[in-house]
Amino acid sequence: MGIVHRATLSPTKQEIVEGWLPSRAWARGRTIAEKVAEYRLDDPAGEVGVETILWRLDDGAVVQTPLTYRAEPLAGAEDHLITTTQHSVLGERWVYDGCGDPVWASTLATAIVTGGRQSQMFFEDDDGNRVDIPARMEVRGSGTDAEGRTVSSIDDVTDDGDTTVVRAGDLVVVVARVVGTTLGEGPHLSGTLGDGEETLAVLRTT
Repeated sequence: MGIVHRATLSPTKQEIVEGWLPSRAWARGRTIAEKVAEYRLDDPAGEVGVETILWRLDDGAVVQTPLTYRAEPLAGAEDHLITTTQHSVLGERWVYDGCGDPVWASTLATAIVTGGRQSQMFFEDDDGNRVDIPARMEVRGSGTDAEGRTVSSIDDVTDDGDTTVVRAGDLVVVVARVVGTTLGEGPHLSGTLGDGEETLAVLRTT
């Protein structure tokens, strides 16, 4: 679970993504119409924020943008750095395309193989009481393993049509950048969207 700070970001998350989308082939020429939902996964070390945001674009397509938020730059991940932002509580944060961050890959692979779900988010009221925040989207992995996966580094990230393929050691993660894209069979993360359920990412081994 994770705490949501009553804070401001400058630039905001939407501004961050709006500035980055034109560089992505799967979103080029489109603009954000609205935020649809988001889900978070827990970094066991509690150091990196891991969040995937779903956006509806001006043509009606829904895209997902995994993001990670770090207190310091991630060595060797310069190509995946989107920008920095000022968090009014936590200070400067380095924002990465999650597909290039091994912590994101670890949390996603672990959720898939263990049947994990999104993190329960909460904030603290003025009296220090925890107030749960209802999830706007529920996700779950398809697996039943007792142990998760740890990814120490990302070997390659390639956009392939409306998907992104992430290779890390013997793991291959295929992410639906445009939600609804067919990803094929395999252990997967699915999520509720409206009245339906979509496959958001598939895990394969090499």
